[in-house]
Amino acid sequence: MGFVAVLALVTGLIHLYLWKRLVRDTTTPGRWRRVGGIAALVLALLVPVTLAGTQAGLYWLAWPGYLWLALMFYLLVVLVVLEVPMLVTRLVLRRRVVAAEPTTAAPEPVLVGAAGPTEPPAAGAVAAPDHDPSRRLLLARGAAIFAGLTATGVTGYGIRTALGPPHLDRVRIPLAKLPRSMDGLRIATVSDIHLGPLRGRAHTERIVAAINRLDADIVAVVGDLVDGSVAELGSAAAPLRDLRSRYGSFFVTGNHEYYSGVEEWVQEVDRLGLRVLQNRRQEIQARGGVLDLAGVNDLTGAGTGLAAGPDFAAALGDRDPSRPVVLLAHQPLAAKEAARYGVDLQLSGHTHGGQMVPFNLAVKLEQPVVSGLGEVDGTKVYVTNGAGFWGPPVRVGAEPQISLVELRSA
Repeated sequence: MGFVAVLALVTGLIHLYLWKRLVRDTTTPGRWRRVGGIAALVLALLVPVTLAGTQAGLYWLAWPGYLWLALMFYLLVVLVVLEVPMLVTRLVLRRRVVAAEPTTAAPEPVLVGAAGPTEPPAAGAVAAPDHDPSRRLLLARGAAIFAGLTATGVTGYGIRTALGPPHLDRVRIPLAKLPRSMDGLRIATVSDIHLGPLRGRAHTERIVAAINRLDADIVAVVGDLVDGSVAELGSAAAPLRDLRSRYGSFFVTGNHEYYSGVEEWVQEVDRLGLRVLQNRRQEIQARGGVLDLAGVNDLTGAGTGLAAGPDFAAALGDRDPSRPVVLLAHQPLAAKEAARYGVDLQLSGHTHGGQMVPFNLAVKLEQPVVSGLGEVDGTKVYVTNGAGFWGPPVRVGAEPQISLVELRSA
């Protein structure tokens, strides 16, 4: 509830700004301004109500609430970007008006009236208005129309991208310790499926079918499978039992599992045939070579009071250092600790690739790698964009993704 309260405050301030730019600046006092004010208030309340309502099972709130959240975000972005050109335009118009007003005049004779001599008003004594109110209104309306059309277009594109099929990202990653006999070992990697109010069983079936077409050696599901309980989403997750791979399918928890009943989901995923790597590792014997596949619980677990946080020593300690080790960890940030244990490659998700540009810039402040292949303290980190979405059903600049990681011997 604390998160919802903070979000309500932030969205309230954003809606106040949107009301000023889209309603107050574009209308004259009267009925339409009052209607716009009421609409802004209702929309401001819709966002926290949606978050609280969907947690309480009111899933019908999800589509209108989350779509408005995305549209609100892009209206804010476009209007903030327009602030500078709008300011420059207002200053230019003001200077033109001032330049058009007379500033000097010939001396006027003293006027004699019944009340005695009086001085005529000095030329230029009445200051020119900053600018023509009609021009100001026209400028504000033009900016509002541009912002509305742009935000709607970007949001519509993002909806189509988010609801479309996940794209395949193929990446080859050399590992110095990988035996030559294991060269070309392929790991199908997916994260952030986010089954919940807006995505159900059909979403899982499409992802499973896409992974099975890859004919991978290993399947890795690196967290954030669900946004809800087993009772609510068990049937939606059921197609995971159909995943195919030569050496097994594996799962590690993400932060959203801890919001959704992590113990029940660990049991359910295990029942569906995926091995849950909870601070442990699995020896993969393939093609005459051996690779260690390890997994740690999500960093969020450390703060849940469930004693279920990541334990890198349990997963990575006391192992043969001559073997290559691939770590499954939901958050890229885990690589800072994993590097201390000589992890060769970490596979992660969590970031959604930023999901909605320019939000990816904020994600960079928290995570060392946002999307694709990077390196943290000598450990290679590959981050997949995720196959689903959280919150708004919108993806801009970060398409949904399934990744095929091919390991190469260096």
